[in-house]
Amino acid sequence: MRVNKKYSCLPAEEKGIHIINIRAIEDIGYDQHESTLLNSLSKNPDADCKYGLYFRDGKRKVDYILVYHYKKSSAGKTLARRAQQNDASVRSTKQDQPLPGKGVQLEIGDSEPHMDYHEDDKRFRREEYEGNLVEAGLELERDEDTKIHGIGFVKIHAPWNVLCREAEFLKLKMPTKKMYQINQTHGLLKKINSVIQKITEPIQPKVAEHKPQTVKRLSYPFSREKQHLFDLSDKDSFFDSKTRSTIVYEILKRTTCTKAKYSMGITSLLANGVYSAAYPLHDGDYEGENVEPNDRKLLCEEWASYGVFYKYQPIDLVRKYFGEKIGLYFAWLGVYTQMLIPASIVGIIVFLYGCATVDENIPSMEMCDQRNNITMCPLCDKTCSYWKMSSACATARASHLFDNPATVFFSVFMALWAATFMEHWKRKQMRLNYRWDLTGFEEEEDHPRAEYEAKVLEKSLRKEHKHKETDKEKLTWKDRFPAYLTNFVGIIFMVGLTFAIVFGVIIYRISTAAALAISSTPSGRSSVRVTVTATAVIINLVVIIILDEVYGCIARWLTQIEVPKTDKNFEERLIFKAFLLKFVNAYTPIFYVAFFKGRFVGRPGDYVYIFHSFRMEECAPGGCLMELCIQLSIIMLGKQLIQNNLFEIGIPKMKKFIRYLKLKRQRSLDHEEHMKKKQRYEVDYNLEPFAGLTPEYMEMIIQFGFVTLFVASFPLAPLFALLNNIIEIRLDAKKFVTELRRPVAVRAKDIGIWYNILRGIGKLAVIINAFVISFTSDFIPRLVYLYMYSENGTMHGFVNHTLSSFNVSDFQAGTAPNDPLDLGYEVQICRYKDYREPPWSENKYDISKDFWAVLAARLAFVIVFQNLVMFMSEFVDWIIPDIPKDISQQIHKEKVLMVEVFMREEQGKLQMLETWKDKDKRKGENCNNHSPRLSRSRSGSLSSCHSYPLDV
Repeated sequence: MRVNKKYSCLPAEEKGIHIINIRAIEDIGYDQHESTLLNSLSKNPDADCKYGLYFRDGKRKVDYILVYHYKKSSAGKTLARRAQQNDASVRSTKQDQPLPGKGVQLEIGDSEPHMDYHEDDKRFRREEYEGNLVEAGLELERDEDTKIHGIGFVKIHAPWNVLCREAEFLKLKMPTKKMYQINQTHGLLKKINSVIQKITEPIQPKVAEHKPQTVKRLSYPFSREKQHLFDLSDKDSFFDSKTRSTIVYEILKRTTCTKAKYSMGITSLLANGVYSAAYPLHDGDYEGENVEPNDRKLLCEEWASYGVFYKYQPIDLVRKYFGEKIGLYFAWLGVYTQMLIPASIVGIIVFLYGCATVDENIPSMEMCDQRNNITMCPLCDKTCSYWKMSSACATARASHLFDNPATVFFSVFMALWAATFMEHWKRKQMRLNYRWDLTGFEEEEDHPRAEYEAKVLEKSLRKEHKHKETDKEKLTWKDRFPAYLTNFVGIIFMVGLTFAIVFGVIIYRISTAAALAISSTPSGRSSVRVTVTATAVIINLVVIIILDEVYGCIARWLTQIEVPKTDKNFEERLIFKAFLLKFVNAYTPIFYVAFFKGRFVGRPGDYVYIFHSFRMEECAPGGCLMELCIQLSIIMLGKQLIQNNLFEIGIPKMKKFIRYLKLKRQRSLDHEEHMKKKQRYEVDYNLEPFAGLTPEYMEMIIQFGFVTLFVASFPLAPLFALLNNIIEIRLDAKKFVTELRRPVAVRAKDIGIWYNILRGIGKLAVIINAFVISFTSDFIPRLVYLYMYSENGTMHGFVNHTLSSFNVSDFQAGTAPNDPLDLGYEVQICRYKDYREPPWSENKYDISKDFWAVLAARLAFVIVFQNLVMFMSEFVDWIIPDIPKDISQQIHKEKVLMVEVFMREEQGKLQMLETWKDKDKRKGENCNNHSPRLSRSRSGSLSSCHSYPLDV
């Protein structure tokens, strides 16, 4: 057992003991209990490799992990089969030098042919693929002796020469030895910045990367020929773990496996089940005793904790650990959350203004005044009776909180806020590009996706079968036409399904209102509208949450059948479809209340009916804006609380608990395995795989729509969005650091298609808010009355002006109230909200001139508001430069310094050449001397001439 201790971290071949003999001893029936006892007294080999972060030699760092399933061999295998198997495995991994005792061999399954075929096919593909990886320069080490039964791990290490080669291919900008001073502000600006830094110091994260820098290293695309330009004093840290994993992933994607007529990289092998997972490792543990300091632990303490919600995010450290693409997402989310602070403050002021002026609002006072004795027409046929307008007093007062002159100002403010937010983000993005050395970075075309290659192969095989000579095949629009047709039909069907569900909720509202109106209790009749609205909105919310998940899956399926060529094309098409379906799903009920409810009701005696039995529902006497506010607030808050936060917390926790139960059941089968500490790659394998940033962005984009599109009806939307995002940032951070496998770092200089979607929503918000103010609120009718019809220049008489009269004798047969004396007196004339001629007019019940005057004013307001706000937004866009002045100066300074570096290098080369020439001339003159001593040393002198430049 001393031998086992001695060889625990060294290759078997170097010790003269073959792995086969050790395995044979185990097969014969070695006493496992004695082995376990003695091994516990020896040095722990797992500690030397830092529990999976390094190879077994403790020197080579693990840059990537491949995971595969295998079937354990039966206990009755012969020694000869074991020896043959180990010989093959040792020959196939010449450079790996695996650890004895770790499963270096590929286990061959049971002897039955029907059990072996698929496993052997996967094993052959793995062998070929891993052999190609070794030829590409990577170093591999296999581990099948893990706590997870039936799971094997392949550890990958990229040596220095491979990292240099791939960094040059990928044109990675790396820091050089040259350092320069960053331009600092002077005078008053410097004092202001220092004051701001002192004030904000408590909310800055305690991270070295977040401290303001005064000097910066000049960066240049890595080149093996110009290694002398770079600071290579510490080669182990020159390429950080993020860059190393990115380089290895690029090699994995382009390395092919041609077994069984397939040409595939790692994405295809994962799709076909040859490997079950592939991921880079986290830097270490983030909690526990005696945990070594690492970036993951630091992120958990300073970023992924709810206790630091008030602090800035350490964006540079996030980028260093997760890459530029994820760093840009959290940077954008941070900027968006910061910009919500002024919007929330203004929204609160607008809401408080409505609360302060509610008692001074003349229209709501007139509606609440019981002395006016205004009798309203029934809200439904037969079962509903006449009612007093004063019974809607609470609704009228609440409507004023959101329907007041300040909401118009807030709509203009939010339109300008959206434009300012987009410009601020562009400037922030440029600062990050400069800091992260992404200036001049251009995304190159990605490798084709596995599904695309499979389709192309299938197409080429069909043509080969028809004996046609073809060039390099590719998918054309004819090949994708069935998928395009399916996409079109599917999206139309999904949109139609959303409309059908909203229509079903409308039927529910109408029928429920009629049923509740039959109630004999006065309290039941007074709360009909609130009850119907609240229950209908809750139904809408549940349907929206369910359809969101369904539409997400359908959008992915529709994108998959299109077979996009690259991952970027796939992501953009998926985003477009998912956003279209989820946008329609989330906003259709709100659009109905805002623009359609109460517009097509008809009038008493001539109502519009659905299916000849259901009468279209009307708005409250105070308008539909209050109902729109209720609808918007419940859906927005419900989506944020249930779908975003509860699903993001609950579902991962549930999955983690299920995995824990499975592992616990496996551990109970093997006590010895249970006692071992898990390797880093085993722990990371049990985490959730990274599914991309699309769900995270989609959640925020839909919220951005709630904040901007209907903000005229709900000024508190920015406040609720702000509170949600404060939690959302830390929730997403905790998920990325603790719940997910470490994603592959992806370089990106912007947020991609999401920026265009944000701009589109900002433009659409101006139009929608113009129509909400004009047609949903009573702002325009009040202005028209004030300046055209008011006798004393006040709003007295406005309510009476908006109501038309109806003679109850003109009801259609079978539609009059069953109890006309419900109010205690006989009603001759009832009122309804519309601009129509009175029953004593020649053209009774026709649309009056007042209607056309109000409509003209509404359309004029839409045109003026839209053009004015659009102009102001474009002005803000124009006046704020996309690139900050100091950043453009620094970029220019970097270019000048880089030119100086190369000019000095060229001058140095020229001077060196001239020096060599001068020395050659001197040596030649000395060699012309006829002195015997000089003649004897001539060859040595010449050799020294030629050896000098070699030494230099």
